[in-house]
Amino acid sequence: MLIADLFAALRQVLSPALRKVLWKSLALTIALLVLVWFGLTRLLAFYLDRTDFAVDYPMVEAFAFFLAGAGLFVALAYLLPAVSAIVAGYFLDDVAEVVERTDFPADPPGVPLSLGRSLLYGLRFAGLSLLVNLAALLLFFVPVVNVFAFFVANSYLFGREYFELAAGRFRPMADAARMRAEHRGTVLLAGAILAGLVLVPVVNLLTPLVGVALMVHVHKRLSARTPLPGGGAGRPLRVEAGPRPH
Repeated sequence: MLIADLFAALRQVLSPALRKVLWKSLALTIALLVLVWFGLTRLLAFYLDRTDFAVDYPMVEAFAFFLAGAGLFVALAYLLPAVSAIVAGYFLDDVAEVVERTDFPADPPGVPLSLGRSLLYGLRFAGLSLLVNLAALLLFFVPVVNVFAFFVANSYLFGREYFELAAGRFRPMADAARMRAEHRGTVLLAGAILAGLVLVPVVNLLTPLVGVALMVHVHKRLSARTPLPGGGAGRPLRVEAGPRPH
């Protein structure tokens, strides 16, 4: 079923209905990565300028800067999950509304989170993801273990945060967290799909939108087993601020 959910999510993300959101999402993701890249390179240059390399060993400085620059590409890969979390929080309702309307037309739509609240959840996810992936980065030079640590950590993080973002349109966040715990195996496998997506260059830029669309499908399917308290599987109970423009 998860494979079917993934193909449905990919179909939606590449559909005309989400094309504008897709381009904006890609632009925001790339802009944030460029900003991070610029900050890291400036920090590196600041450090090297204050060492003795430039005076005593100019060739060593040039070589160190080259290696560090190549290493920054690796660092960006570990920072991508945090960046995608911010982007997902910003475009959450745009994607979820299209998926719910086109793939689940018989169900009442979810209640949009306010922009501030969705960004807050995205930033919370980004902060947690940053800490976990920086810890995983320390294992980069340990073969096999580095990839395993990266994959397992992000499977859990993607599953947890994307599912709760999608479920939060229909349930109080505490109830969304309980539902995730009840179906932790399914949610973890869905997170593993997204973690695998992050490992594919270029395609990983689609992670924010695919993650939201995938978890909308997962939540809808699991809601048949865990109905909303006091309501049906598709009727939102939470009262939130209305839709906001992007």
